Amino acid sequence: MSEERSVVVVVGSANVDVVARVPRIPGPGETLLATSVARGAGGKGANQAVGAARAGGAPTWFVGRLGDDGDAALLRASLLGAGVELDAVEISSEPTGTALISVSDDGENAIVVVGGANADLTSLSPTQLERIATAGVVVAQLEVPLPTVLAAAQARRPGASFVLNAAPSAPLPDELLREVDVLVVNEHELADLVPGLEPEAAAQRVLGRVGAVVVTLGSRGCLVVEQERTTQVAALPVAVVDTTGAGDTFCGVLAARLAAGDDLVEAARWGSVAGALAVERPGAQDAVPTAAEVREARNVQGEPS
Repeated sequence: MSEERSVVVVVGSANVDVVARVPRIPGPGETLLATSVARGAGGKGANQAVGAARAGGAPTWFVGRLGDDGDAALLRASLLGAGVELDAVEISSEPTGTALISVSDDGENAIVVVGGANADLTSLSPTQLERIATAGVVVAQLEVPLPTVLAAAQARRPGASFVLNAAPSAPLPDELLREVDVLVVNEHELADLVPGLEPEAAAQRVLGRVGAVVVTLGSRGCLVVEQERTTQVAALPVAVVDTTGAGDTFCGVLAARLAAGDDLVEAARWGSVAGALAVERPGAQDAVPTAAEVREARNVQGEPS
């Protein structure tokens, strides 16, 4: 396999997560007392880059923007520590993005994102475009401006795959969907795209506009819907501590395995195991398992690497 084929480039957001542990997710107008608060590295793009590099073992570059502040230093340290290359990260005059996260005792979360430097990624520099063009798999989400996501998809080299994690939900123009080889959504995001249908039927409806659809189903694993087959991938049973970043870990490992040459179902199996391991730990990037831990969990599950 060529070096370029194995490379993953993630275009997206990087945030500092401010995480409050609460008994339950508060309702409208409700005030709760948190039991703790912590700061950590997050952002869907940065999380997925860490997932691809640390848990997926792929050569990984992150394309994004950070502020010129202390929060950027925290994120750089986390990304570099996971083995992510940062030569395509630029400095913005806006502050580094922030995510305000409530995590309940049962591990569920509610998140408010302040875009900051992420919203300032309104175009891609020549360096960033050059880096994207070297990738075997390009990954993006929707925490940066939509025109930039489209530009990233169109900048990939012939034969490279484009994986879009359509989160948070937003209207997706046909021009973007035509570029998508693999669309990754959870049940809520899929329902926003195709209301009123069960996940498999909704994914089949979207399939006419993208190459394939992967629907993450939490503790029920994921559904891989391709032109020729639909496959249910079971979840690894785990004790849930914090679901923050689990879907991002899934996406990063999925991309890494696609870059390594796996088919989509096999890549989703690896992603599902990695995402399950991530919910056993608190935090986003801090919770991403190593590739060795993912391999061991698959072996225990009876699916040898």
